[in-house]
Amino acid sequence: MTTQTLSRPRQGRMIAGVCAGIARRFGWDPTLVRILTVASFLIPGPQFLAYIAFWILMPNED
Repeated sequence: MTTQTLSRPRQGRMIAGVCAGIARRFGWDPTLVRILTVASFLIPGPQFLAYIAFWILMPNED
């Protein structure tokens, strides 16, 4: 079994590739992750800051 690393893909990005990278890492549908991310932005909390942090800290795919 190979472990998929958490990285932002070069192909299939919408904005920064954070949602696509998380979806690929866990084997989820990228559209579902994007919808859940946008829905979570409607709830008060630090979600936007977490997205920015992932954008900065997640490496690009080789």
